[in-house]
Formats: sequence, C-alpha cells, structure tokens
Amino acid sequence: MALSVLRRCRWALAVAICTLWASAWASAVFAQYGGGWGGGRGGMGGGYASTAQQAADYGMSAVVRAQGYANLQNSQAAKNWEAAKTTEIQNRKLWTETYFDMRKTNKASRAAEAGPPVTHDQAIAMAKMAAPPRLGSTQLDPSTGHINYPMLLLSAVYEPYRTQLDDLFAQRSASGGSIQYEQYQEMQSTVKKFVEVLKSHVKEYAAGDYGQARSFLDSLGHELRFPTS
Repeated sequence: MALSVLRRCRWALAVAICTLWASAWASAVFAQYGGGWGGGRGGMGGGYASTAQQAADYGMSAVVRAQGYANLQNSQAAKNWEAAKTTEIQNRKLWTETYFDMRKTNKASRAAEAGPPVTHDQAIAMAKMAAPPRLGSTQLDPSTGHINYPMLLLSAVYEPYRTQLDDLFAQRSASGGSIQYEQYQEMQSTVKKFVEVLKSHVKEYAAGDYGQARSFLDSLGHELRFPTS
C-alpha cells in the first residue's frame, strides 16, 4: 500500500514538472514573438504570434515546411541521379555497339582484300616457287658429293667451310643419301655460317658475283632435303 502511494506521488510530481516546463516555454515564446495586437489594422502585426498556442502552431508550420522542402530537394536529387545513370548506361551501350560494329566492318574489309583462303595445293606451289633452285649435277655430283663452287667462294677466307662441307657431302653420297638428323643439322649449320661470313664481305664484291655466290649456298643447303639420286 505504501509503495503504491509512493508511485502515485512520483507520477504526479513528474506531471507537474512537465506542465510547469511547457508553461514556461510557451510564456517565453509568447514574450519573444508578441504580446498583443498592433501594427496591422485590427490584426496581428509583423507576423508575430499573440498567444502561446499560435507560437506553437507557427513553429510546427515551420518544421513542416522545412521537412517538405527537404523532401522536395531529396526527390529532385534522386531524379537527377537516375537520369544521369540512365544516360551513362545508354552511352556505354552505344560505345560497345560502335566498337563491335567497327571490328566487324574491319574484319569484313580485310577478308575482302585478302580474297579466298589459300588451298593446300596452292600453298605447296608457292613454297616451291619461293624455294631456291636445285643444283645441277655439274655443281653437285650426286654420286661422289663433289661440290663445284663459284669462283668467288674459292677465296682462302672460306676454306674452313668448304673443307667441312666437302667432307659432309662426300659422306652423304657414300651412304646413298641416308644421313642421321644430327648430320643434317651439322650440314645446315655449316652452310649458314658460310653465308654469314660471305655477308660480312659483301662490300668487297660486285653485285652480280655476290648474288651468284649467295644463291649457290642457298641451293646447297636446300639440296639436303632431297635424296642423292
């Protein structure tokens, strides 16, 4: 029973404090924003509240207006963002479509310029046309492997390469053209070294003599792909 009375007293005290605080606040607002009539031809002057209730109403109206303005601004900002995002997506889509259209056009243009693809038989024919001519029997004896070099290649500077090739081609002919892959690589390597040394002396020779010597070495290396007979 005593506890119930104490709780009621506390509740009454809290209500009294809240009431006093609300009255004080209303009086302060009333004192600041207007305490009577005047300046407005029989009405309130200067837009001030004449009562505490009017002050409270004015305050609430201001809050509502501010909230409405904020909502309007937020809504407009959201619309602007959505519009910008839509434009960005459209621009990306347009750029992608343009890029692939250009690639497609470029590919079609190159295909038209290149013409039809080369067939297997055509590839073989072109390879034969690009290959060095084969040496005749007077240039390379198939039975002995003797090599008849052009005069330019008889210079002493090329003697080490001539000696090595003479020996290798003689072995090739003696075996009936049957050589191991290692021997084939050695012969090709020797021909390439011979060509490199010849190129280093290119300024010393006439164009016709150099061309004849170079073509001979190219054909000599190409002969290794064929049987001796």
